[in-house]
Formats: sequence, structure tokens, C-alpha cells
Amino acid sequence: MNARALVLGTALAAGVAFADLPTEPGTISVEGLLGKPVLITVKQEAPIYFLSIMDHAVGSMAPGTVVTLVGISDTMFRVRGHARHGDVAGWMKKDNFIMPDPKLPDKLKALYERAKQVDALIAAHQAALGMTTAEIQQSLGRPTRKSSKITAAGREDKLEYATFDMVPESSVGRTRDGRLVQSIIYVKVETGSLAVSFKDGVAITIEETEGNPLQGGQVKIVPGPVFFR
Repeated sequence: MNARALVLGTALAAGVAFADLPTEPGTISVEGLLGKPVLITVKQEAPIYFLSIMDHAVGSMAPGTVVTLVGISDTMFRVRGHARHGDVAGWMKKDNFIMPDPKLPDKLKALYERAKQVDALIAAHQAALGMTTAEIQQSLGRPTRKSSKITAAGREDKLEYATFDMVPESSVGRTRDGRLVQSIIYVKVETGSLAVSFKDGVAITIEETEGNPLQGGQVKIVPGPVFFR
């Protein structure tokens, strides 16, 4: 028995909900990427399958049924919705759907890849060109200063962040019996300033205004936001 058949048999025997199955190899999960459900419409009567290899049909979707898109592969969509026999989640062929945007699959893939890069930058508290204002603030925190300017080219916003180091300093004190004791304390000292400028809510420049907060490294670049209609 191959691995996919084993997953299918085990899940059916255990009564596992279709929506709870792990992501299959060669597919990606897109649920939650947009912050709202991605809805598409079934174009024609079509079967819905338990796995993307279409080896086990679990029902049939009627024309005009609106479903939620939760995963994609090169040729298939994983959807959740109401089939003729009841609620179900499974895989259907892409050409069985009417999409609000013909480039939807490509945009979702691009959004998925971008989200992985941005999540890694946020986890490392780093900034990159192409990040949005909200993403920069999520990564670097609350800015030290904010400013804006309006020119013939439009509005430009800037966030500035102070960078700090803990610098050791000697301190001399006395014990209860009057003896002098020297100790080391660490003082938080501002060592630099980083400025991020935005055009239409997307970072277009990152510069060191003081010190060396970038530590000589190159400014990273991520693809800009992906827009859907």
C-alpha cells in the first residue's frame, strides 16, 4: 500500500474530517493568506476527491455552488463547501470553476512565497524593501519617530528607529562595612538610527541615518504586496 492510500484508509477508518488532513506534497495551503475567505463558483457538475491524485471521489458539486478555496496544486483546487450529499472538503480540477480573477492561482502562489519570506524577516526583526508599513512595524516594533511629506510625486512616509547597545560601565560602591567594591553595570546607549521610507505603503528606501544599524549588510528585498480583485 502506498503512502497516500495509507493516509486515505487511516483517515476514513478514524473518521478524520477532510479539512483536517495535512497538506499533500506538491500542494500549498492558501487559507488565511488574504485575511478573508477566497470564494469561487463551481462551473459544471463535477466530482470532488479526497486526495489531489483523484483516486477516491467523496461526492459531487452542483453547478453554481460557491465554495471556499483552501489549497492549490498545479492542476487542482482544494475547496470546502456544500456538495450534493452534505458539507465536504476535497480536491477538484481547476477547470471546474469560475474564478473572479483568471490569474488567481498565480497570485496565490506568489502571495504564499512572499508570506514565507516576510515571516522569516519578522521572526529575525529585520526590514526589507517591499515590506508594507504594517509588516515593518511588526518586525521592528514601534518607531522612535514618524514623519510624512507631500511632493508633486505624491505622499511619502518615513519611520525612524533608534538602535541601542548595552555598554559596560564601571561602578564603585561601598559594602555595609565600608569597603570599596568595584562592579560592572550595563547601560543602554543609543548607537544608531535606521530610517525606512514608504511610497503607497510599501518600503522603498532603508538607510542608516546614524551609526551602523545595518552592520555593513546589504538591504534585503522582497516582492511587493500582491493585489486581488
